[in-house]
Amino acid sequence: MKGLGRVIDKFCQKHRKFGVPRLMTYIVFVSAVMLIFANPEIIRNLDFRPAMILRGEIWRLITWVFLPVSTGMTMNYIFSVIALIFYYFIGSSLEREWGAGKFTIFYFFGLILNIIYGFAIWLIFSQTILISPMYLNLSMFFAFAVLFPNHEVRLYFIIPVKIKWLALLNAAFFLYSIINALIQRNIVMAILPFVAILNFILICGGEALAYLRPLRARRSPQTINFKKAAKQAKRNQAQTPYRHKCAVCGKTDTEFPNLEFRYCSRCDGYHCFCSDHINNHIHFQ
Repeated sequence: MKGLGRVIDKFCQKHRKFGVPRLMTYIVFVSAVMLIFANPEIIRNLDFRPAMILRGEIWRLITWVFLPVSTGMTMNYIFSVIALIFYYFIGSSLEREWGAGKFTIFYFFGLILNIIYGFAIWLIFSQTILISPMYLNLSMFFAFAVLFPNHEVRLYFIIPVKIKWLALLNAAFFLYSIINALIQRNIVMAILPFVAILNFILICGGEALAYLRPLRARRSPQTINFKKAAKQAKRNQAQTPYRHKCAVCGKTDTEFPNLEFRYCSRCDGYHCFCSDHINNHIHFQ
């Protein structure tokens, strides 16, 4: 997983003009237009149907991304508008963090995976499944939560909540969707949520695992260095008449018992310095 992310980063660094700038702005704008004007007849002509695509209606490969999940009720419109605002915020933030190239790859990778799955199910089982943009857009949410877990948003513009807690609710929703489909013995729909976030798993999975590691594994390098330095100091004390010795001036805690000694976290290895030189020395590299 980390390997794919590195490959994408290298590609985007080499091809800096690759990508669609403000991609999420275009997607949200067209989705908002569809939310206003879409009706069941329009949706039937724009949703994902492999049989129709093979007959020449190739626009269905893309237009399903802009279709509203549901229409016809006031509350649906309200929730859809809030969702579009949220998608715009998350997508724009990811683009600023990653660059247009990587965000474009992330989004279109998820889109293509959904299309491949839809065609595979149609070819194998002769079944047309409803591919919704909801799962695809929520995959961005997981990526945002990994990058900015402590970012606080106002849920429904009122309730302050950190992104990481919303990500857990998002994960619970995905899990519920999968379990509900399994209970109904609909394996095809049970796999769909997983396919929809496969782009997140493949591109951001390494970062997610790094964040989910136990606290001990996520301790800062400085904390680990200081602990090892203390152990090293004890071993040195058994061999020398002092415990600490400044790497610059050579002063020791035996000769200057009132002098404060510290270890530098920016130096390679474990190097001790007196208070006069802790902030005034050339770092060991």
